[in-house]
Amino acid sequence: MLKEFLEKKGYTKIKLHLTKTNHFEIKATINGKKGLFILDTGASNSCVGFEGIETFKLKAEDSKIKAAGAGATDMDTQTSKKNKLKIGKWSSNKVVLVLFDLTHVNTALINHNSKPVDGIIGADILKKAKAVIDYEKKYLYLKL
Repeated sequence: MLKEFLEKKGYTKIKLHLTKTNHFEIKATINGKKGLFILDTGASNSCVGFEGIETFKLKAEDSKIKAAGAGATDMDTQTSKKNKLKIGKWSSNKVVLVLFDLTHVNTALINHNSKPVDGIIGADILKKAKAVIDYEKKYLYLKL
């Protein structure tokens, strides 16, 4: 029912994977390189770990933004502008990403037998793509 309704409205469907830590994982491509991300509706910005700068060909710039989350606060960040992000059939060419140390996030995931991630897809992207999450069927819908 929801699927048919959203597809008629021009949405595309992306499968979500629920981890042992009760997070949804999603595969996405940044600047042509595939990665694994946590879908986080509570994260104001989409982020990539510092170790992803080379992998995703990011142009890092210093930032005055301090990151906080997942038990860590006041972390230094950098930003990277004008990135191409692709999730399923949805894409955007002007994505700003916050770069920060994801070690604490990945340590927590590994300690709970989950895979480490390359970053976080946050509310900025979800709002831009008019996202709808079907928690029961584990699908993310993004407006094309």
